[in-house]
Amino acid sequence: MENKQNNFVDIHYAQTHQSTNTNELGMREMQAKAYKYRDQRFLLIKAPPASGKSRALMFIALDKLENQSIKKVIVAVPEKSIGRSFKDTSLKKHGFFADWKVAPYYNLCMPYGNENDKAGIFCEFMRNTTTKVLICPHATLRNAMKQLDDAEWNNCLLAIDEFHHTSADAENGLGDVVRRVMNNSTGHIVAMTGSYFRGDGIPVLRAEDEARFYPVTYNYYQQLNGYQHLKNLILGYHFYKGSYLDHISEVLDTNRKTIIHIPSSNSRAASGKGKYSDVAEILQLIGEEVSHDYNRGIYTIKTKEGRLLKVADLVEDTGNTRELVYSYLNKIKSADDMDIIIALGTAKEGFDWEWCDTCLTVGVRGSLTEVVQIIGRCTRDSAGKETARFINMIAMPDVEQPEVKVAVNDFLKAITASLLMEQVMAPSWNFKTTKEDETDNESDTVRTLVVEGLKPLSSVKTKQIVEEQLDDLKASILQDEMVVKAISGSTTAEAITQRLIPKVIREKYPDLTDGEVEEVRQRVVLDTIVKGNDIVDDKGNPIDLNDIKQSGENGESEGNRWINLTKRFINIDDLKINLIDTINPYQRAYEVLSKTVDAPTLKIIQDTIAVQKSDMPLDVAIKLFKGPLKEWVAEHNGQKPSMNAPDPKTRELACAYQVIKNLKERKMKGLEYEPENNK
Repeated sequence: MENKQNNFVDIHYAQTHQSTNTNELGMREMQAKAYKYRDQRFLLIKAPPASGKSRALMFIALDKLENQSIKKVIVAVPEKSIGRSFKDTSLKKHGFFADWKVAPYYNLCMPYGNENDKAGIFCEFMRNTTTKVLICPHATLRNAMKQLDDAEWNNCLLAIDEFHHTSADAENGLGDVVRRVMNNSTGHIVAMTGSYFRGDGIPVLRAEDEARFYPVTYNYYQQLNGYQHLKNLILGYHFYKGSYLDHISEVLDTNRKTIIHIPSSNSRAASGKGKYSDVAEILQLIGEEVSHDYNRGIYTIKTKEGRLLKVADLVEDTGNTRELVYSYLNKIKSADDMDIIIALGTAKEGFDWEWCDTCLTVGVRGSLTEVVQIIGRCTRDSAGKETARFINMIAMPDVEQPEVKVAVNDFLKAITASLLMEQVMAPSWNFKTTKEDETDNESDTVRTLVVEGLKPLSSVKTKQIVEEQLDDLKASILQDEMVVKAISGSTTAEAITQRLIPKVIREKYPDLTDGEVEEVRQRVVLDTIVKGNDIVDDKGNPIDLNDIKQSGENGESEGNRWINLTKRFINIDDLKINLIDTINPYQRAYEVLSKTVDAPTLKIIQDTIAVQKSDMPLDVAIKLFKGPLKEWVAEHNGQKPSMNAPDPKTRELACAYQVIKNLKERKMKGLEYEPENNK
């Protein structure tokens, strides 16, 4: 039998209660932060799952209705199950001036016999003079807009949950709604999201529209560190050989409130038996079926130990089965009302089951955003929940053990940094044309590559993109659904680099000329390929751009695809953190265990990323630390320089101090890379 557990990151939190304690108005920390800017006409709230965005919207919307001349509030969510987050909520008893109430008829996410004419009910609401609040799916909002004049949005608030579903694409219906409300009415908008990336690489908003939003950002660490009940989060990978159905019982703990995300039928991780067959087999692994409540869509399963579990099947999509399950889930009041949920493409972003403490996900997820969204399903603070777990089952990679170790560590770093809402794809190479190299007098050429045939940057705009925004551009490209599918399939490297990458660049920067797009494209391709590889021209010979190729990935296994993801869209080589403790090899599996990552460790990771962005080499930091820094501290009576100081030289000394401090703390914690771990 293969071994069970698998490369865990164990993150402990200080439990300050700050993120869950409420102020005199009944607001948690994030909600109060957002409410402070309630007067803004366009407000963008970026905060992680379970941080309280839904209630933050209630506070803001009620204030706009009472004090800002707003006459109606429309809340749009991507799927009906998320609508339960905006159900009637008592706020007055906690200190606020009003309660949040939604008339059942105008909650279009609930089954009240209004399925056939939701757009009509929406328009009726907009023209009704008394009703104040409506909840609806994104699709209903798009359909209703076809029947509404823009002026009807005057003095209305449009709140869009999971705002990354919006797009700057002219064909995106939700994006068109946002533009119409912003430009052709006096309406207000509150946009909420836990991830400001889209899968297709198209910008969420046009640059000129995004600049009109006031952003409020709340850090994942702030949230979890301030929880009252949740003490730690565990992230892990379980490697297996064969079918996942033969091994899922090794990690499925029926004592825990679990969401199981099975792979789609066309996934490499699929069993080949079909999704309904997979669900039936998982139910049998859980125990013996005692009953199936067809009116609610809920199974009662008896485990081998004699415990009775309630199991929901969200994979079944025939008839109104899924609607019945959602209806039941919307009404649960206690932890005893549900034990396990089996899902395929649902129960991810925005899904609220506060008692869930484990997410068991089968198969490689190509988007780090999706992983973070899934983790958010189990990280809501709830009485009796001390530990949340995210476990990803992945087919055993066909590579040597050291490469598995590096890949595991890279994923753990990337996920941890993402939970801190940090961007870790900072570019680290400087590419120059032969002409630029001849005229450049810089002495530091260690990380500079001279590339034959490279187009020089011809405008201020392209220089700004390459020097300051290349990491964000790469994030858009490498989370682009078409790019991910192309790389995973049989698409040639030339098609990806010559057609798909320019497409994303044009959509992100529509004002660039074709020549400027090509300049940026070349830098993106070079940075993506060279980063993480030992491509160094130590003889000073120019590297020809046409000589740099990408290998195809036809027939790539599930496990090897996971390995390659670390090289494809998460560039975290500069984050010198070692989260791996031991590797225990077994006959058919690996058990990779991490070091414990507690609150101080998370702070070290944040500080390390902050210093990484400044790009100061260690040898420079040491020289400054031994000389100018000591002199500065002596002159200022022992005070340490600040990285926010207005004087650039003081900021440089502060950066040097932080580099040395981080290095010392990493070594003390055992987090510093060992030589054999470096790529």
